[in-house]
Amino acid sequence: MASTNKHTRVPFNGTAEQAKKLDEALKTFKEVPGGLMPALQKAQEIYGYLPIEVQTKVAEALDISLEEVFGVATFYSQFTLNPSGKYKIGICLGTACYVKGAGSLVDKFHEILDIKAGECTADGKFSLVETRCIGCCGLAPVITVNEDVYGKLTPSQVADIIKKY
Repeated sequence: MASTNKHTRVPFNGTAEQAKKLDEALKTFKEVPGGLMPALQKAQEIYGYLPIEVQTKVAEALDISLEEVFGVATFYSQFTLNPSGKYKIGICLGTACYVKGAGSLVDKFHEILDIKAGECTADGKFSLVETRCIGCCGLAPVITVNEDVYGKLTPSQVADIIKKY
């Protein structure tokens, strides 16, 4: 089932304190050659992710194009453009998990939460990530919800796991 959720973008809700921290940090990166990477790292440290509002602030402060900022933010896997939910669901797609049916778990989470991997529910409660091996191959297929590990799962168990949180 394809995701039809039109509200997966969680509204940006940065605080004045976060903005002040970022403004102060960006002053130190303006004259540094290659300052964009550390500026984005600091921005993500402050906000937890890099929404367009933060990318725009970085671009303006460093006097570079928003396209350049976006290009770097989307090229490097350390950066995320979406917030993480209160409960971060990781679905292992390593070989053992994949062979044991992790793909059907992904489909079930998509269906129930109406989000894709890398997205967050509109209420900010759940986010979904596809991971590689997490070292629990004997329990395949495996998911994590924050620090909790669930193994030997079937799609019929997904709704009950979501209900716990």
